[in-house]
Amino acid sequence: MIEKQTHNKNTEQESAVLVGIITQEQTVEQVSEYLNELDFLARTAGALVKKQFTQKRNYADNKTFVGSGKFAEIKKYINENNIDTVIFDDELSPSQLRNIEKELKCKILDRTNLILDIFASRARTAHAKTQVELAQYEYLMPRLKGMWTHLERQRGGIGMRGPGEKEIETDRRIVKDKISLLKKKLEKIDKQKNVQRKNRGKMVRVALVGYTNVGKSTLMNLISKSDIFAENKLFATLNTTVRKMVIDNLPFLLADTVGFIRKLPHHLVESFKSTLDEVRESDLLLHIVDISHPNFEEQIDIVNQTLADIGAGNKKIITIFNKIDAYNFIKKDEDDLTPVKKENYSLKDLQKMWFAKEKNSVFISAKKKINIDELKSLLYAEVVKIHKIRYPYNDFLY
Repeated sequence: MIEKQTHNKNTEQESAVLVGIITQEQTVEQVSEYLNELDFLARTAGALVKKQFTQKRNYADNKTFVGSGKFAEIKKYINENNIDTVIFDDELSPSQLRNIEKELKCKILDRTNLILDIFASRARTAHAKTQVELAQYEYLMPRLKGMWTHLERQRGGIGMRGPGEKEIETDRRIVKDKISLLKKKLEKIDKQKNVQRKNRGKMVRVALVGYTNVGKSTLMNLISKSDIFAENKLFATLNTTVRKMVIDNLPFLLADTVGFIRKLPHHLVESFKSTLDEVRESDLLLHIVDISHPNFEEQIDIVNQTLADIGAGNKKIITIFNKIDAYNFIKKDEDDLTPVKKENYSLKDLQKMWFAKEKNSVFISAKKKINIDELKSLLYAEVVKIHKIRYPYNDFLY
């Protein structure tokens, strides 16, 4: 009998260590950035990260992800410091999960499981909860063997929200049945959502997209004068919110969507298909970028790739570089003859570069309300173009 595990908010904060590998595909700098993001994910879920472990390898070890020497080092640290949880930056195979757990004798999570857990804690509506639960069961399906003793030993906490296991005899067939029921439930909800979208008529539709925690909800609150939940945590909101906007008598719909992230679990992309339909069916996308993030260009590439993956890669886009108030750079000495690096670019340098690359772009601070009128003017101009094509006889509106 599968039952939902509830997270006890009164329990002590779980201690955790993070593990990543440096390969030909992932440089030292990239892995450092990935683990810092994993740290943020872990803190969002409620963990206290004590240490990060990395190892250079051509590929992950089939049994324990890292090599025997590094694995022994991790095991020693866990035992000496009473670590509750080990979180791996890449998805573990079912056999890796079993082998690692058997040796380390503590809770083992991977990036996918951690993201699913955060989604489970953030889901508020029946729709979002159903989407997350389906993704969790599909992740659980290939990991059933040996999972029951693990779930019986570990009660609650990070990675345990959503479907849990109480009785050992629960088998693959029951999980399959649950997945089938959830899919049918989602199909029904998706049909209702589709009807809602059609009932909105032919109004111009604009969607906010971007990496998670770049300020989409803050910007949505600012320009639509709404009150959407926003905080400095990853995936602060999962539910797509649509608001009617009017700029200079011109009406259109504005939607806030779930943030993207690198290595976004495939199960989530599939489960949140209807949520992503808001992006697919929009006439215009506002791509929000955190200009203060040291690797914002990689985040731009990840969002663009995700948009292409969901069939929205050819949409008209306005690129909004947010958080200019938080942008910092290291000013280069005039006597320094070494080549200028990215960290030496001033905000003006970046503006020149990106204005040349992205004609439809604007630099703002949603938090400090800087250049918001410029953004509204650019948004208005693009909505007018779409509106004129759709309603050629409504020139009196412009």
